[in-house]
Amino acid sequence: MDRIRIHGGVSLKGIIPIGGAKNAALTLMPACLLTDETLSLSNLPHLVDITTMANLLAQHGVRMALNGHDPRGGHTGRVLELTAAEILNTTAPYDLVRRMRASVLVLGPLLARCGRARVSLPGGCAIGTRPVNLHLKALEQMGAVIDLQEGYIAAEVSGRLKGAHIIFPQVTVGGTENTLMAATLAEGETVIANAAREPEVTDLANCLVAMGAHIEGIGTGTLRIQGMERLHGAQYSVVPDRIETGSYAVAAAITRGDVELVGARFDLMESVTKVLRECGVTVEETPRGMRVAVLGDITGIDIMTEPYPGFPTDMQAQLMALLSTANGASMITETIFENRYMHVPEMTRMGANINVHGASAIVRGVPHLSGAPVMATDLRASVSLVLAGLAAEGETLINRVYHLDRGYERVEEKLAACGARIERLKGESPE
Repeated sequence: MDRIRIHGGVSLKGIIPIGGAKNAALTLMPACLLTDETLSLSNLPHLVDITTMANLLAQHGVRMALNGHDPRGGHTGRVLELTAAEILNTTAPYDLVRRMRASVLVLGPLLARCGRARVSLPGGCAIGTRPVNLHLKALEQMGAVIDLQEGYIAAEVSGRLKGAHIIFPQVTVGGTENTLMAATLAEGETVIANAAREPEVTDLANCLVAMGAHIEGIGTGTLRIQGMERLHGAQYSVVPDRIETGSYAVAAAITRGDVELVGARFDLMESVTKVLRECGVTVEETPRGMRVAVLGDITGIDIMTEPYPGFPTDMQAQLMALLSTANGASMITETIFENRYMHVPEMTRMGANINVHGASAIVRGVPHLSGAPVMATDLRASVSLVLAGLAAEGETLINRVYHLDRGYERVEEKLAACGARIERLKGESPE
């Protein structure tokens, strides 16, 4: 099992390229199931989760080519062609779905195109339960008959799904995405109220429009979809990753450095840039992306995670690392997931002063963090420990970095190019 070793204390200076968004790509890939023509996705990140989704789609019968190669072979191409000319299997097995919750996003497309789907329940995960009941209720409103059998969602519909007026009682990104894809092939009009507004949802909607779907209200809380009998293929570029952008922005800030994030979409970063500026970080748009620099002190602030356009839960751990080095106290309140402070014990091992009280964490800045052996517990926790290690005095050794590889491509190379003393240690760790 690989580990990452960091000798901290170096201010990052230079350029970091931003790749395509993992969460957007994982939503766009299942959209290929909605057509028998080819969906070609460019700016695709090369990540473990992308490989997992490719494996899942392949067993459904999707043919794939990544720059002319099988995407599961580990090549680093950026254009993936997916062709679901014939769907051979409508079951998404537990062994694949358990590895990644986004696998449940094949449910809507399979049901809409084939009239049936059998998808393993994804279960819980390290940061919370994240149930799929809202996905299922929306599909039932569209005429699906759903039964939970032996850990699987068994869904069927006689003929086509029917348009419906769906009001989500709470914002659900995955529920919005599953329902949106299903609605594109439904009979009649579907209205999704209280729809998630995340850029990844907008990216999916824009891709579906490129495939021939009729969707109004893109980017708002109400989506109106006119169902079509069929969709066609398309060429589409994955939106830049706003969470990768935010993570590297914090890397620049926590090391008191000066970094340009090339390829970043500044317009998607409003909530993060607002918080960083309130902390004392200089953030400005550039012709190629955005620049992040620290010219003075970092000061503590209070934040709350919220659905987009609020501050993203996927940036909470990274900001906590930064606030651990700030002047004064901060309070972070997590409103999205109930178990997302598992990085706190590891940060305290590095000298951070953090106290958790229910959904809130009080962070009191310390003069410096200290390197220590730590263990990653989930994707965003793992990158927060990398960030803390960049700022810490001495050596930090991060175990279980397979979490990191799910969402960050070539993280050591990108940071090392800006001066970080960071390396990956191959092989077994002494856990």
